[in-house]
Amino acid sequence: MKPAEGSTVIGKSVVIRGDLSGNEDLYMDGDIEGTITLTDSQLTVGPNARVHANVSVRDIVVFGRLTGNIQATGRVDLRQSAFVNGDVLAGRLSIEESAVLKGRVELKASAEGKLTSASSSAATAEASKSAAPLSHPAQA
Repeated sequence: MKPAEGSTVIGKSVVIRGDLSGNEDLYMDGDIEGTITLTDSQLTVGPNARVHANVSVRDIVVFGRLTGNIQATGRVDLRQSAFVNGDVLAGRLSIEESAVLKGRVELKASAEGKLTSASSSAATAEASKSAAPLSHPAQA
């Protein structure tokens, strides 16, 4: 996994405790505890990252572990190795197979202001992939 051209990179040996904010795209592969605010930018949580933070971003791509709530004005993209434990509020959500999401999901249409919400957990995400057909009780 290579960071996008022009992104700021925080390597896997870096540990941050506190608030992180900025106006440019960020590739985070280290550990952070606190808050992340990149309202006009994209955050990529690398495969080695361990993030314990509430996140407010334009877009986010998660490959690693994130514990905390995500608020994105654009897209939340959970890749195959992602593990997210927290609520997601976003305009769009993409979850690859084997990604884990534990928490509430609320999707807002950006232009119309329509609201769609659903509840999700790792169990329901996994169950929907491999669920057997539901059986109905026999009618008497």
